[in-house]
Amino acid sequence: MPTLQQLRYLVAIADTLHFHRAAERAHVTQPTLSGQLKELEAKLGVQLVERSRARVVLTPTGAQIAARARSVLRDVADISEIAKQGQRRFSGTIRVGVVQSLGSYLLPLVIPELHASHPNLKLYVREGLAADLLGRIDDGALDLLFFPLPAAGPDLRTVRLFREPLLVVTATDHPLAARTQVARDDLRGESILTLEPGHRLHAQVKQICADTGARLSLDYEATSLDTIRQMVAMGLGISLLPALYVRSEVTQNTLVTSRPLAGPVPFRSIGMVWRKTAPRNDELVELAQILRRILRANAPEVTVID
Repeated sequence: MPTLQQLRYLVAIADTLHFHRAAERAHVTQPTLSGQLKELEAKLGVQLVERSRARVVLTPTGAQIAARARSVLRDVADISEIAKQGQRRFSGTIRVGVVQSLGSYLLPLVIPELHASHPNLKLYVREGLAADLLGRIDDGALDLLFFPLPAAGPDLRTVRLFREPLLVVTATDHPLAARTQVARDDLRGESILTLEPGHRLHAQVKQICADTGARLSLDYEATSLDTIRQMVAMGLGISLLPALYVRSEVTQNTLVTSRPLAGPVPFRSIGMVWRKTAPRNDELVELAQILRRILRANAPEVTVID
């Protein structure tokens, strides 16, 4: 029978399609990984990987077995978590995924108090695009997402945390900076900068542009909110940015400023997402309540949702 370690090596190869990178991920030497893969193939009596100098490709059978291996490894990790749960609540490590437009501005607001009240709980944080994070929660590589809702999936559980307004951000010398709030008609004809496709925020801003007659800038799509802010400061356009980012990076900036958009106020819903079968299910529900209390005290810009 295959060992769990051999299944981990196979999954690492499936993820990287590269023996050297797979060995680095598995924290072993490349000869060790290669040897264990050959032993796994011998045990199963089937070729799992096509090897050549140019590339590494999983055979159809190898791809199917790698998918099953992910499920097995996820279940084994869940067994370990169940055991830890029996020992102590809110302890150990939760592997958290968070979209890039949220993590750096949400986590500093909640982690200090969370750590103070639950010092034995550790958060391993990975930033990424929405599709990648959903894939990682599904295959067990992550335990929890802080994520823009909705998040579709029959095996996923979601709870809402808060609604975060989107604010109009302009250069301080832009005509709209003189307004106390920006009417939707004022956006007509304006060039709107946003994140590149693949980000949830891109799709939302694109829809606002369609509704208001603004022009979504396709020439200067950005990879980060900071890049957008810098381009706005240089007069390449205006933007719609989340309130927590505005609080962190715009409010004290002398080159850009923010204004609310007249109603209906656009917002994004942020919640927690995890697998329905996760062993820490009850603990994560309680964690959501703890985070709501922290956000009510520390983030007046958002509307907390019970």
